[in-house]
Amino acid sequence: MTSLHKTAAAAASAILLAGLAFRGAAAPRASEGKGSLPVESIVTHHALKFDVSPPLASIRAAGGASAQATQTTASAPQAPPVITAAGAAVEQTAEGDRPAIDAADSFDGLGVGFPGPPGRRGFARGSGNPSDNSLAVGPNDIVQIVNSQFAVYSKKGARYPETGKVLYGPTPTTAFFNGFGGPCAGPFPSGDAVVRYDQLARRWLVVVPIFRPIPPEQPAAGATAAPQSGVGGTPAQPGTPSVPGAAAGLPASMPGGFQRPQGTYGMCYAVSTSSDPLGTYYRYAFARKDFPDYPRPAVWPDGWYVATSKGDQLAENPTLERQICVVDRAKMLAGQPATEQCIAINGVNFLNPADIDGQALPPPGSPEIVMANGGTQLKNIFSSDAIQYWKVHVDWQTPSQTSLAGPFEISVAPYNYLCNGQLTECVPQPGTDTRLDSQGDKLMQRLVYRRIGNHQWIVASDSVDTKAGGGGVRWYEFELNKQFDPQLYQQGTYAPDANYRWMPSMDIDHVGDIGVGYSFGGPQEFVGQRFAARKANDPKGQLTFHETVLAAGEAVQTGGTRWEDYTTTAMDPSDDCTFWYVGDYFKKDATHYSTRIGAFRVPGCK
Repeated sequence: MTSLHKTAAAAASAILLAGLAFRGAAAPRASEGKGSLPVESIVTHHALKFDVSPPLASIRAAGGASAQATQTTASAPQAPPVITAAGAAVEQTAEGDRPAIDAADSFDGLGVGFPGPPGRRGFARGSGNPSDNSLAVGPNDIVQIVNSQFAVYSKKGARYPETGKVLYGPTPTTAFFNGFGGPCAGPFPSGDAVVRYDQLARRWLVVVPIFRPIPPEQPAAGATAAPQSGVGGTPAQPGTPSVPGAAAGLPASMPGGFQRPQGTYGMCYAVSTSSDPLGTYYRYAFARKDFPDYPRPAVWPDGWYVATSKGDQLAENPTLERQICVVDRAKMLAGQPATEQCIAINGVNFLNPADIDGQALPPPGSPEIVMANGGTQLKNIFSSDAIQYWKVHVDWQTPSQTSLAGPFEISVAPYNYLCNGQLTECVPQPGTDTRLDSQGDKLMQRLVYRRIGNHQWIVASDSVDTKAGGGGVRWYEFELNKQFDPQLYQQGTYAPDANYRWMPSMDIDHVGDIGVGYSFGGPQEFVGQRFAARKANDPKGQLTFHETVLAAGEAVQTGGTRWEDYTTTAMDPSDDCTFWYVGDYFKKDATHYSTRIGAFRVPGCK
């Protein structure tokens, strides 16, 4: 998340507008005492350009220079918040009685200790603090992205005899768009890139935001401009630009390196044409007038939903504007001309759309569920007793019929954002006054949807203050009723001692077991990564397995107070039982982070 970016003034001339409409659906349950928040019209964007790439394996992976450390100043500890009796009542103050789950596989990813070819450092310029750890797992491969760099690893199974062998990378995410032209292909790779494996389609999805405004679109010589109506166009052919024409390129020089031209931002998508991440990709570029920060993609049957923040909660840029965009998944899976519909929602926290795991589909016509924490850091409201949600239905034939209903609220145990939110640094480290950020104001990725028989579940997690004065993982399991409204099934705050557990990522396997990975540290504990879990029928609100140490920290982070922007837990599609998790830690005497990727399987899942 580029929290130090300011949103530049953006011209809308490069965006092709169609179907400007909004229809509010009837709300079965409104937010108590709040009413509806303002929602802008739905805007439809046509792809500025799309094509199909050569095989990724044929594009040379470029090694990178080491990242530049971010300077910081020590931050003072904050006054402890008030933890209510109701909030403390859901705290789990002891580890589970079941034995810790041994990691089925574990290896270092991007960062210090990267196991790749000699001379490859495992991190590059643009991959400094904070890390944005994104992970996806397919039948034979593991793909990791950290900020603007990625690598592909083997996964033990039918194709490879071992896990963790580097198959490709590290290289900038611009490699996905080699030869595509425009800002998707560089020269300045953007951070915050995210990867997902669409289990329903058995395809890889890479989402890359463009943070530097680009000039109004000027079709390349010989290219055909995108049709204003969005009708027509031809399927992409290997190595050949599509009919809609070329996306705009960046100017030849940018004085001072950071002086941005007026123009639009953008979002780039790479969609694999098979389950092989080293194969060919359909590539798309969409222009946006709004800054597309902190993207959180999600797979849903009717589209790929991507939540972004139009601006961060900073004093010099005080905005609470968020956006939900959805691209036409069916068209993009086929390499056809596609559109993107975007809805801006103001006055809310960071949005998270539900991401499907497994092959079981929601009932036909089910809306996408989008969730957010209550409270508002920018207004100094750090506590809440509710989770907000919205229902989004997209209509590709008639965009005027696309609808958003909400916000609705789910009552939960009271919570206070860890560190009172983001960019407030309160997590202590041994032997230094430098404290780390917690991103405590938001539900973390991934918000996971899972259908098991006739039951439908969503799991979510975030970081909260605890009665003992540390940080805990607050986690939720919601069950969807017949109206597709999520209702609280269980909740808990994992806080077995006074240390800090935060920055979680959660998932649920096909039998209903829950696993969560998270950062762990404290005044006497170097920050590392741990994992805890529960079986489906265990007592509610409890992570019943003793936590597993995935990566034990051995040094402090002093090159910046930002500690990750997120971690990722992903489900293995080969067995629908194995949780894969990635997070940061520091090796002894290291000045740059390492990442550790681990696999966990709850006993009994088959």
